[in-house]
Amino acid sequence: MRPFRYERATDPASAVALLAGSPQAAFLGGGTNLVDLMKLDVARPDLLVDVRGATSRAIEELPDGGVRVGAGVSNSDLAADPLIRLRYPLVAQAVLEGASTQLRNLATVGGNLLQRTRCRYFQDVTTACNKREPGTGCSAIEGDNRDLAVLGASPDCIATHPSDLAVALVAVDATVQTIGPAGGRSIPLTELHRLPGSAPQHDNVLAHGELITAVDLPSLPFARRSWYRKIRDRASYAFALVSVAAAIDLADGRVRDVRIALGGVAPRPWRATRAEDLLRGRPVSEERLRRAAAAELADARPQSDNAFKIPLARNAIVRTVLDLVGRVP
Repeated sequence: MRPFRYERATDPASAVALLAGSPQAAFLGGGTNLVDLMKLDVARPDLLVDVRGATSRAIEELPDGGVRVGAGVSNSDLAADPLIRLRYPLVAQAVLEGASTQLRNLATVGGNLLQRTRCRYFQDVTTACNKREPGTGCSAIEGDNRDLAVLGASPDCIATHPSDLAVALVAVDATVQTIGPAGGRSIPLTELHRLPGSAPQHDNVLAHGELITAVDLPSLPFARRSWYRKIRDRASYAFALVSVAAAIDLADGRVRDVRIALGGVAPRPWRATRAEDLLRGRPVSEERLRRAAAAELADARPQSDNAFKIPLARNAIVRTVLDLVGRVP
């Protein structure tokens, strides 16, 4: 690990000021991803600004019925919170499906959303990787790509986003609150993460020095009927091959509203808007679900080793929604 300076911020404004003055600086939350990347020589900050004491660790109800989660809340506290478990069970489930207890105790909500891909070529500095070093190439395209993207990728990068929590939050239309050198702003979580295009080194839309301070979950009563399903190679401590976060609102056997998001298949949490549009206002049936899932995956472009993800994702969407409506075949 390379030498670095360490500063501890006491409030968001001072954290931003400390970071903004150093182009190679980075915020430090729980450090469960950043420190690993520093050890691998992938991340090379010359300054770490510790924000664990600068961002809120509170989970509180908002006046409009939504819930605000401070960026400093640990993943364990988020999953255990009674309000989250009651109103947004898919969020609690997604957290519990990720990592180990020890990591969840340390990892923060803000940091979880900004964790970087676990693509082996990104983490291996001896290989070419456009995300790590723009213009060097993407080793994964001709290499081991079994775990990588089938949606939203580009000729420059096929890495997947690793967060389980982000998939669930995208499904419930969460919004990220930030503060940066240009002031504060609200960013829909569906717009926080970028697709790689020709600039895969940019994972998200945050400016340098912009700090996540909170995540707002909207009032969404039907999110009480929600679920997060994660399909992986082993029962624990593994990243998703495919995951599905879903919530559904039924009235007289018809879908009044629905939210579906996918993980493990794209460079960002993937909101399944095509599938949602084909389900709203219509009766629930396995056949209709299969058509909706097929439409969502119609643009999938698999690599040499991951074509299995397409039928896996289709089946996972169908099974998850059927589970929610109590109509498992």
